[in-house]
Amino acid sequence: MGTRKILKRKELSEEVERLRTEGKRIVFTNGCFDLVHAGHIQYLREARALGDVLVVGVNSDASVRRLKSNRPIIPQDQRVEVLAALEMVNYVTVFDEDTPYEIIRLIMPDVLVKGGDWKVNDIVGADLVRDVHSLPYRQGVSTTGIIEMIIERFCRSS
Repeated sequence: MGTRKILKRKELSEEVERLRTEGKRIVFTNGCFDLVHAGHIQYLREARALGDVLVVGVNSDASVRRLKSNRPIIPQDQRVEVLAALEMVNYVTVFDEDTPYEIIRLIMPDVLVKGGDWKVNDIVGADLVRDVHSLPYRQGVSTTGIIEMIIERFCRSS
C-alpha cells in the first residue's frame, strides 16, 4: 500500500530524520486548508518545487475555531485526507496550537513556506529556518471568498 502520509509528531520527526540522512531537502508549510481550492493547489506545487519532500501542517478543528470563529467548514480528518491525496504532498500532520512553531522546531525543515499574504519576517518559525519563502498569492481565489460567494448566491437570494 505505499508509505503512510498522515503522521503524528513523533512519527513525523522520525521520518524527517530518516529522510535527512538520505540527503533530502525538507519543505514545510502550514494552514487551515478548510476548502481546498485552485490557489492552494498552485501554492502547494510551488512549495514542493523548493525541495524534495513537502510536509504540510494542518490546524486542528479547535485551532481553526480559535483563529476563525465560524470555521472550520470541513472537519480536520477530511481536510487532512484531501491534502494527503495530493501527489505533491508527502506528509501531513495536525497541530492543535495556534501556530506551527513547535512542529517547525521539532523537524527543523530546510525550507519554510507561506502564502504571499505573509511577509517573510512575520512567518512563524522564520527565526528557526534559514530558507524562508513567501510565495505569490493567487488573486481572486480564497476560502473566505468562496464562502462569501456561497452565502451571496444561495442564502441571500432566497
